[in-house]
Amino acid sequence: MISYNPKDWARFILGFPKSDTFRKLFPWLIVIALYAWLIAYLELHYFKLSQESSIKNISVLHSLLGFAISMLLVFRTNTAYDRWWEGRRQWGALVNTSRNLAIKLNSLLAQDDDKNRSFFIQLIPRFALELKQHLQSEATRLSLDEKPHPEIPNFDRSKHVPNQVASLIMNRLLLLQRQQQITSEQLLFMNTEASAFIDICGACERIKNTPIPFSYSNFIKKFIFLYIISLPVGYVFSLGYLIIPVVVFVFYVLGSLELIAEEIEDPFGNDTNDLPMQRMYENIKRNVAEILA
Repeated sequence: MISYNPKDWARFILGFPKSDTFRKLFPWLIVIALYAWLIAYLELHYFKLSQESSIKNISVLHSLLGFAISMLLVFRTNTAYDRWWEGRRQWGALVNTSRNLAIKLNSLLAQDDDKNRSFFIQLIPRFALELKQHLQSEATRLSLDEKPHPEIPNFDRSKHVPNQVASLIMNRLLLLQRQQQITSEQLLFMNTEASAFIDICGACERIKNTPIPFSYSNFIKKFIFLYIISLPVGYVFSLGYLIIPVVVFVFYVLGSLELIAEEIEDPFGNDTNDLPMQRMYENIKRNVAEILA
């Protein structure tokens, strides 16, 4: 995720970051410019159509459809941003849940209980790491630590790894209760945080596995394409060859809105504007270690 100063206008206006839509649309902008030039040349010089030609009435259609396409793109962008913000809310809840569970365990576990403290220092942040990898569908090592941790078993990658991590945490809490190191009331006291891990995972999976309906996304792209290719046909009589930069600019605006929506509707990827899940995992790992050490 890009960190920036919202008051730095010069950076926004003059800069072209890697995620800038201009870079992604540049080949299409060239194609659209050539297409607009071809239409202008054919109508003005080859067919020699006049201002009184009925083709100029196509511009009326664009005026009517302009409002419709703007509303569709606004709804598309807002829907995508809602998905991005929901993903951020869930990972914020994961950070708080991890800290709260660590604080409760720190108050209940004996200070010299190094075995259990070491277990939770590894497993609580491990859930965030495995959730990140699960959402990104990447194969990673079983552990990021250089030193072996025999108290943490290997995970079966053919199964749902975040479920396995949450199960290990819950099983250890139940074991502590059976060994009478914590009471049943104290176990119930920590149950909210222990259960919240899977709730957060399920909410993130809902965002990941339920994209914007295909028919809706497909319709918007076709709508933008048809709107742009018909734009120079009607306006060339009033703008002449100025229609070329006008069409390119309109396509850049409409195409950029769709590209932005495509990028942020899945906040768990590796794009520049996606959630910094690795850094949030590292924060959880550091905070939990500070609390339980």
